[in-house]
Amino acid sequence: MRSSQKARRIQRHYGRMHRPGGLNLVSLMDIFTILVFFLMVNSSDVKVMQNTADVPLPKSTAQQEAAENLTVQVTGNAILVQGKEVARLEGIETGDARISGLSEELTWRRNRWAEIPTEGLEVTIMAGRNTNYRLLRKVMQTCIDEQYRQVRLAVEGEVRNG
Repeated sequence: MRSSQKARRIQRHYGRMHRPGGLNLVSLMDIFTILVFFLMVNSSDVKVMQNTADVPLPKSTAQQEAAENLTVQVTGNAILVQGKEVARLEGIETGDARISGLSEELTWRRNRWAEIPTEGLEVTIMAGRNTNYRLLRKVMQTCIDEQYRQVRLAVEGEVRNG
């Protein structure tokens, strides 16, 4: 038996209205794409220097943000370059103006550069508040001798209210 046009239209309409709903993935993907771009753009503003608990940095009101470059850490018993131990403090002689293990590591890292800028390479020294000044001066002199002439000392920023 043949049904009328009106009966077929009602049947199509009924079938459309009682079909199970589906999940629209296009709009969901758009939302996640926007979220990823938002997080990528805003995460680049944060600069966090790697610090260990045994290097209590001096407090400062410095306005300049930390730059990401080579980091030399002076801990309680060793000197680290990018987390790798290069010299022990017990082995450093008082008469030497340079630290040999640090000098070798800086030379190796300097030789990886194709061209050294005229103002020298950048280095950040992280030393605790109680670090001996003579030791700090030797570390800085070793860096300068190895053409790391843009020396920065890492400090902990003070939080000011108001």
